[in-house]
Amino acid sequence: MVAKDYPFYLSVKRANCALEVQTVSSPAKETEEPSTKRVKPLSRVTSLANLIAPVRATPLKRFSQTLQRSISFRSDSRPDLFSPRPWSRNMPPANTKRRDSKLWSETFDVCVNHVLTSKEIKRQEAIFELSQGEEDLIEDLKLAKKAYHDPMLKLAIMTEQELNQIFGTLDSLIPLHEDLLRRLQEVRKPDGSTEHVGHILVGWLPCLNSYDSYCSNQVAAKALLDHKKQDHRVQDFLQRCLESPFSRKLDLWNFLDIPRSRLVKYPLLLREILRHTPNDHPDQQHLEEAINIIQGIVAEINIKTGESECQYYKERLIYLEEGQRDSLIDNSRVVCCHGELKNNRGVKLHVFLFEEVLVITRAITHNEQLCYQLYRQPIPVRELVLEDLQDGEVRLGGSIRGAFSNNERIKNFFRVSFKNGSQSQTHSLQANDSFNKQQWLNCIRQAKEKVTCAGKAAVLNSEAHFLLSPNGSKRPQGETTLEQMDQSDSESDCSMDTSEISIDCERMEQTNSCENEKQIETNV
Repeated sequence: MVAKDYPFYLSVKRANCALEVQTVSSPAKETEEPSTKRVKPLSRVTSLANLIAPVRATPLKRFSQTLQRSISFRSDSRPDLFSPRPWSRNMPPANTKRRDSKLWSETFDVCVNHVLTSKEIKRQEAIFELSQGEEDLIEDLKLAKKAYHDPMLKLAIMTEQELNQIFGTLDSLIPLHEDLLRRLQEVRKPDGSTEHVGHILVGWLPCLNSYDSYCSNQVAAKALLDHKKQDHRVQDFLQRCLESPFSRKLDLWNFLDIPRSRLVKYPLLLREILRHTPNDHPDQQHLEEAINIIQGIVAEINIKTGESECQYYKERLIYLEEGQRDSLIDNSRVVCCHGELKNNRGVKLHVFLFEEVLVITRAITHNEQLCYQLYRQPIPVRELVLEDLQDGEVRLGGSIRGAFSNNERIKNFFRVSFKNGSQSQTHSLQANDSFNKQQWLNCIRQAKEKVTCAGKAAVLNSEAHFLLSPNGSKRPQGETTLEQMDQSDSESDCSMDTSEISIDCERMEQTNSCENEKQIETNV
């Protein structure tokens, strides 16, 4: 049925409804002349009459006004309810701006491919991918400023200080990458091929040290952005942008995280160019030097970003009492992992694994900021006992909860426990899925291995100092150290060379036996 037939169809339906109502409401006529015609129930007739009859205008108006702000083609007129919808199945979906991947061989003259070898073509493709990536990055950074930063500042959706915290030094990255793109385009020949890029990269890559401040600010920027999303104005603006074609279905944080993703991709891009570069090519040495430069920059930025993240979370820890403060937390420089877990009672906890201590907290809001209140005493990693629990091994707290719980609620548990004198803790923690659980287990095990290996290194240093000391008065401390070393060897599976330890032990045993013989002679 086409659109123009709707008025006639509606009038016919109304006439049928009227006839059916008359048929149901006249029992005398039914008794006089039994009819074999099928009669619809009264309830269905009533519902159909309610559909056609006008309804109260106030709720419908509010509903229409709400959609009017986001859907421009929706009108408030009543007859349009029966008109064809622009978003019906026959209409194509809304156009979304997509970024097509480009190849060097498809962008430039394909006749060049008959002259170049297959390896050289792959090299040109890798160089072109580097250049095209810079162009896409610049476009995304400008889009983040033009479509997100400037409108939110102009509409006063966020303050200038909040926007500066979220966007960080993003503006300073645009001219940085424009410079590299300009250099790469200058050395490109008219046929699209590029002969040398190594010297350009060696001279430009040190500029990436400016990423230090941008990446270190990302933890605080992400936390502030998530907090501001609770404001309906911010959420409404970001949702509109997400539904717009220019966003490519990416939210604001995807755009803000693009520079970091680009930074860690440079080593892969340069290795790909080097892999297709002949050994006798002048770029060979420059590319190797460029890879060393970018690896050093990424490693340094990674360390500083980790320290910034650790400091951010340490500043947001709330201690209920002074006894919960621990020097292991204050001295930590890295957060190995953190995230939300549940205990066997279903309480949501936010757990932090620092270098040498495990901290169990509860997320709270304090002074309009997300903070973390300590749930129990911090657990030293060295004395932590980790258990991988099988599915169904944990019993949920409360008889009613346990009776009505399904199998999904007793999966992905692991247990951490700690006992030191009168202090003891045991926590059964549940991860979201098996993958998340395995990540926690791996991180905790690695942290224990690092702490144990660091303890061994400290023992070796102190033992070397003991052996080199001319005074043997510190021998009892050496004996205690050896006992600790034996204990740590039995608890850890760290692979290390123990030949030096065995030689030192033999020397000490010989020295001890000689001294014991002298002591016996003196006593006699």
